[in-house]
Amino acid sequence: MNDVSVSADDGIDLPFDAETIRVFALKVLERIDHDNWDLSIYFCGNNAIQELNRQYRGKDEATDVLSFALGEIYQDDDGEERILPGDIIISLDTLKENAEYFDVPIDEELRRLILHGILHLDGLDHATNEKEEPMLEIQEALLTELREECIPADTGSSGGEKTL
Repeated sequence: MNDVSVSADDGIDLPFDAETIRVFALKVLERIDHDNWDLSIYFCGNNAIQELNRQYRGKDEATDVLSFALGEIYQDDDGEERILPGDIIISLDTLKENAEYFDVPIDEELRRLILHGILHLDGLDHATNEKEEPMLEIQEALLTELREECIPADTGSSGGEKTL
């Protein structure tokens, strides 16, 4: 059984229900036939992701998603072998910018970034952002297969839809 934790920087209000994000990531892991993964998805703003991108990739610019592979195996309290594949960091600022630029719903872009991060943690990579890249073809095929798994905006207590 896989597990996914969803968290955010202090001061970041997730515009999506964390449980729905978690369930989508679990469905991706199931679809790519992974088991016993303990995955972390962390949301932040452009300043935080730019600092991480500068520090770890030498690129002093904000980006949409970063994946930090860990690939460690450990035994849980029941003696079951578990895998810590790593962390996925997503900038909510760039997520919104991407959705507007590509003229796609925000929840579709969020699903794309989650898929992208998971595929990187699974060992896939791409040299460019051209759609013919094998990893990006896999990403888009999975996005199409899982299109019914939408991630609606968290409506909060007011009943009105939140936006990024």
